Amino acid sequence: MASTAQAKPKSTKDKTEFSKETYLFWYESMQLMRKFEEKAGQLYGMQKIRGFCHLYIGQEACASGAVSALTKDDKWITAYRDHGHPLALGTDPKAIMAELYGKATGTTKGKGGSMHIFDKEHNFMGGHGIVGAQVPLGAGIAFAEKFNKTKNVCMCYMGDGAVRQGAFHEALNLAMLWKLPVIFVIENNGYAMGTSVKRTSNVTELYTLAEAYDMPAEPVDAMSVEAVHISVAKAAERARAGEGPSLLEFRTYRYKGHSMSDPQKYRTKEEVEEYKQRDPVESVKQTILSKKLATEKELEDIDAKIVAIVDESVKFAEESPYPDPSEALTEVYEQADYPFVTG
Repeated sequence: MASTAQAKPKSTKDKTEFSKETYLFWYESMQLMRKFEEKAGQLYGMQKIRGFCHLYIGQEACASGAVSALTKDDKWITAYRDHGHPLALGTDPKAIMAELYGKATGTTKGKGGSMHIFDKEHNFMGGHGIVGAQVPLGAGIAFAEKFNKTKNVCMCYMGDGAVRQGAFHEALNLAMLWKLPVIFVIENNGYAMGTSVKRTSNVTELYTLAEAYDMPAEPVDAMSVEAVHISVAKAAERARAGEGPSLLEFRTYRYKGHSMSDPQKYRTKEEVEEYKQRDPVESVKQTILSKKLATEKELEDIDAKIVAIVDESVKFAEESPYPDPSEALTEVYEQADYPFVTG
């Protein structure tokens, strides 16, 4: 993929305009996520991928719009729906697919699987399997950036179900107290597994949870990649100026179930189809065509390139070896020599 992730918009008096490079980055980035996840779902059905698998289909703008608003030095952390973020950041799709296969060439050498993708090179601090556990980690990463006097921010993603965890509130409290450079993002796709937001809390406007800590917050139409970029850029500017954290509620939607084992009986087909009318990938495509930033043929060429990249990632994963059994406990425990340790 072309390295256009840092392309910035041009501000005018009455609106924000985005460059051709930015739109093409968004399209290629989101289309890669879409095709990769569709292939992952297919492979799961073929039992090539085992264990848990949570697809990002429908939520692509949440990652792509944020990547274009930040820098390569900023840090990222999320929950277990974590294939899309590293793909947007530039992680090799072959390494991600190999990790889904549990192969030694994967991002965590086949030891983490779908829920635990990490990429130190691209500052992706991982997907985390325990609901809400990444939220205080995100605050901690931001603490380190402030302690080291950098201007970097930490993007800390979570699902709408995670805001019911005590760790969420503890992290927001400390982040605001210490003015940490962290952007908390709630990817609100409407359902915590199969439970609607309306059935879990009296507060359904999730961004208002920040009011208890006097933290700046706002809802964001995350089916619009432009809206995501603008909101993240604003929050990042505050953080880099030393003004502390923000909470953004990305209102998005997943077209597939919570995981591959989810029968989705809690929502109607009509509801899903309604959201598909505002598909973020298709919206960007239509904007590119209407603004004459690229032709249909040029977008078809991008599509063909992405299909080839995904196919190559599958071939790589298929041909890669499984980890040797001797690797089972390596990089799990830190070896230390203490005088009171015996055996």
